[in-house]
Amino acid sequence: MKIALVTGASSGLGREFVRQIAEQGKVEEIWAIARRRDRLEALQSISAVPIRVLALDLTRPGDMEYLRNTLQDELPDIRILINAAGMGRMGPTVDIPAKDNDAMIDLNCRAAVDVTDAAFPYLHPGSQVLEICSTAGFQPIPGLNVYAATKAFLLSYTQTLHYELSPAGIHVTAVCPYWVKDTEFIGIAEKGGHGFRHYPLASRSQDVVRRALRDSALNLRVSTPGLVCTLHRAAAKVTPNLLCLPLADWLSHV
Repeated sequence: MKIALVTGASSGLGREFVRQIAEQGKVEEIWAIARRRDRLEALQSISAVPIRVLALDLTRPGDMEYLRNTLQDELPDIRILINAAGMGRMGPTVDIPAKDNDAMIDLNCRAAVDVTDAAFPYLHPGSQVLEICSTAGFQPIPGLNVYAATKAFLLSYTQTLHYELSPAGIHVTAVCPYWVKDTEFIGIAEKGGHGFRHYPLASRSQDVVRRALRDSALNLRVSTPGLVCTLHRAAAKVTPNLLCLPLADWLSHV
């Protein structure tokens, strides 16, 4: 069976990926993974493709083992893998609880690698793997320290995976959007009262997902789905961190 496997599918970019993948009609079933079962079950209302609900917490070893066992039992043909599960916290590093830092590292890094590893045996020529990184992964960012560091890890991991799997005809793309205004991320990341003053030129999930799927089909190593993240990527390549750090700090307060 040809499937798409989408983590973080209950909201935000993950939910929009489910909707647009269903519209493409290239898979027979979408396996939707997130913790909130009720939201996963509601996905069927926006999908013409059957949804398999997997209410899992990817930071729990038992749930990760359940996913591996399910894949081994079903032996699907994974045509599209979307790793959209992730979390962030804003604020000075010393003000963010250790448990939140641990959770960011565990979900944004380890869980993404584990899900991708579990999917390897079921990927075939033409399969697409999209790891949802962030423009924050291009440089260190005060106020987003640990989150940006986790996305830098995922960006590096994905770019190497692109190189390693390209000879097998498997497309691997790191998707690095700027702020996305119509998701829950900003509100949750501002928990504790910290946040940026403005989120200018923020994108919309529909546009980010459409561009990301197009770039994946083209087998681009990195997708910057929008003008701001494209400019940020170019600027980060030529600007040393010694200048990036105070500039990013200043921009967050203007």
